[in-house]
Amino acid sequence: MSANTRHNHSGSMSGQAPNLQNNQQQSTPQQAPYSGPDLKARPLPQVPPPAAHKPADEDFYVYDGHEKKVNCAYLRNHFINEGRLTEQQALYILESAANILSREPNMVPVKSPVTICGDIHGQYYDLMKMFDVGGDLKDSCYLFLGDYVDRGDFGIECLLYLYSLKISNPSRIVLLRGNHECRHLTEYFTFKKECLHKYSEYVYEACLRSFCQLPVAALVDGKFFCVHGGLSPQLVTLNDLNSLNRVQEPGSHGLLCDLLWSDPISNFGHETEPQPNGAPGLDRGTTFTHNATRGCSFFYTYEAVCQFLDRNGLLTLIRGHEAQDAGYTMYRKTPKRNFPSVITIFSAPNYLDVYHNRGAILKYANKNITIRQYNSTPHPFWLPNFMDAFTWSLPFVGQKSMFSLSLTLCQLTLFVVTDMLLAILSICSQEELDDSDTDGDEAATSMEDLAARRQLIKKKILAVGKMQKVFQLLREEAENASELETATSTGVDVPSSALTVQGTKINRSIKSFADARRSDIANERLPEFSEPRPMFPAPSTRSSRLSHDGLNMEDLLKQTLEEDDDEGGLVEKLADKIARGRSATGRPGALKRFETT
Repeated sequence: MSANTRHNHSGSMSGQAPNLQNNQQQSTPQQAPYSGPDLKARPLPQVPPPAAHKPADEDFYVYDGHEKKVNCAYLRNHFINEGRLTEQQALYILESAANILSREPNMVPVKSPVTICGDIHGQYYDLMKMFDVGGDLKDSCYLFLGDYVDRGDFGIECLLYLYSLKISNPSRIVLLRGNHECRHLTEYFTFKKECLHKYSEYVYEACLRSFCQLPVAALVDGKFFCVHGGLSPQLVTLNDLNSLNRVQEPGSHGLLCDLLWSDPISNFGHETEPQPNGAPGLDRGTTFTHNATRGCSFFYTYEAVCQFLDRNGLLTLIRGHEAQDAGYTMYRKTPKRNFPSVITIFSAPNYLDVYHNRGAILKYANKNITIRQYNSTPHPFWLPNFMDAFTWSLPFVGQKSMFSLSLTLCQLTLFVVTDMLLAILSICSQEELDDSDTDGDEAATSMEDLAARRQLIKKKILAVGKMQKVFQLLREEAENASELETATSTGVDVPSSALTVQGTKINRSIKSFADARRSDIANERLPEFSEPRPMFPAPSTRSSRLSHDGLNMEDLLKQTLEEDDDEGGLVEKLADKIARGRSATGRPGALKRFETT
């Protein structure tokens, strides 16, 4: 049976020969006119879009009798979908949590079973993974050692979710203060920018008020002393914590500073031997020494820890504050009880997306300690400083434009510049383009006028060159935007291509935890910044980052704009060439039309 016969069978069965012409016309599909790409379609439709809605109050709040609480299950999924709250809802969480925290002592007593968690640093999706690994709050109390915000892109989500758990289960979750829970560091790193971008100044200030209410230590079963950083010369017995005023911004010294900032010394347990950096060992009996890495507080030695544990009848010190390759480190055991003197827990896997480390939590139940490790979870991407793509790309566009303009000026005698380009870039002043009273072939300017014109052109070329250098600096800063420092600012031996524009991507050069640690060591210090805001919106993740030869980005931009050198007379030669290549007076000649093929 032919195709035409089959077509005819779909109509009548008259047996007449089909009309071939009409049949061909009917079988030819009609093509819709091309209307261009769908600009509203998502490039990756398999990736769900962020939640654009904010929760209704009936979804956000739940009631336990007459007590209003937060729907934590709803909030968890809403934040996973990148949703946000209303300002009133965020303020309710922050103020309610601060009220609960204010009633807790400086050192919170905790009973096992307990799950102890280290630094989170705004890694919300890894925080959700941590709860999956650690189990339900009904089965174990959760103790967090601080540093919930900064450096990661989801600090406000981490804080609001943990606070909501605190509101719903005040006795099942204990939140301690870390060194990043303060105004000084959140302004220097990313958390303030995050709050202003996602919420408002009111929300940020409410966060700071809640930070001052966070307890600074916990005591698990009377045996495990838990704190963010560590010990202090001012902490002789646990009773010394009772007189501490924690409702304040931490200073650069004192007991509160030490609890948040101190570290075990690098050669802990072997302090009398030479240190890894080549420094001589410490004298026997030394307990504390200045913490040069942090720029504040102290390093405490093995002897200091053993003395503190013995004085207070404790088994070990559990703390966070330092990234760990395996997610945890157990230090040298005590001589009396043969138990690790210090345990460091770090719960942010693949820290800053380049450390390649694992996260870990410590579970203590039935007099047994279990360490559970986990890997990082994929998360949405944010541009540095929570910028939009247009703002972030300006240095690239500007540098490209200035480079093109430089080429145009250098080749002005060979190529034609359109009137539109001249108007947009304002290369030539109106006086240069104005007609003279006489025709160009009937009058000539004096040598002084010609020299003045050449000098004017020279200044404009120099200005273009300076701006090209400025945009080049901003472009390098944008390409290198990371929470890691550059090799020149740290003073350590890092491959020159690791953190610079020539290195393409930063995580291609950082292959290990040790590489990232060396590159990031400068960020471990207590920051000192009093500079004014940048002249240009350089997209670094901090208000002032060191870039070249110890100068910050603002200094480099200012230095570039103030330069007035003309190496080899290049600008002079260009000015002469351009000035001689055009008429002394009169408008530029008519533009020629060139056909394209």
